[in-house]
Amino acid sequence: MPPSTSAPALDVVTACWHYLVLGVVQGLTEFLPISSTAHLKVLPVLLGWGDPGVAVTAVIQLGSIVAVIGYFRADLAEVLAGVAKAFRESNWGSDEARLGTAIAIGTLPILVAAAVIKSLVPDFDHSPLRSISSIAIASIVMAVLLALAERFGSRLKRISQVRGGDGLLVGLAQALALIPGVSRSGSTLTASLFDGWRRQDAARFSFLLGIPAITLAGLVELKSALSEPLAGGVVPLLLGVVAAALVSWWAIAWLLQYLQKHSTWIFVAYRLVFGVLLLVWTSQVAAAPN
Repeated sequence: MPPSTSAPALDVVTACWHYLVLGVVQGLTEFLPISSTAHLKVLPVLLGWGDPGVAVTAVIQLGSIVAVIGYFRADLAEVLAGVAKAFRESNWGSDEARLGTAIAIGTLPILVAAAVIKSLVPDFDHSPLRSISSIAIASIVMAVLLALAERFGSRLKRISQVRGGDGLLVGLAQALALIPGVSRSGSTLTASLFDGWRRQDAARFSFLLGIPAITLAGLVELKSALSEPLAGGVVPLLLGVVAAALVSWWAIAWLLQYLQKHSTWIFVAYRLVFGVLLLVWTSQVAAAPN
């Protein structure tokens, strides 16, 4: 029998345990280019917990946003000050103002794409795009694209050189992350490397760019998440958010340090193996007698 893909109602203690695990998984995978959404979909299904759903996933991501805002608080303060000064003086030439503009422009594609999905695919939780096989294919395709970006990217551009066009390019890639398995971090990192960014600068911009989109998604879905059967109330949900925040902080620090001296090939390999194993698993489930 295939594992259940829907989450059953749970008591508070069991829900706390589930959310603690989901929060740790979220924290480990949100900022690494391996797709947090895919892991938050696949792992609970493999464990027999059922799919926590889009709403629950979005709210747990708020923990990661708390971490990234805290980690980059100095950068954000400089950007906001630069944008405010640019408005006052009508001069958008400073590094901070251009970075703020790039973030704003880069956020637009995912907001538009999310609105279109909301209006045209109201039952996105059960869309074929959220199936295990689709996640596997997306993981493999993105692994290939990341490998190409790693191989052919010039790795010369710094975040201080960012322009609005760079933000739009990376923002379009970010919009693809609405498809589970693509990975917001992975798609933006891939696009940045293709655009000639240095690895650590690409990761830094990816973190900053994700703040508006993930925050809005989490807030929009908060009400729906509290009504999910798996939620078990406010306490388990908060536990998941806190776990995601703590682990995300560590993941951000680790990735920035790692990319200063290493390539992204380890993530390419992981995504390929992850995708292939999922395809093997889904084929075995499909072949099993009912």
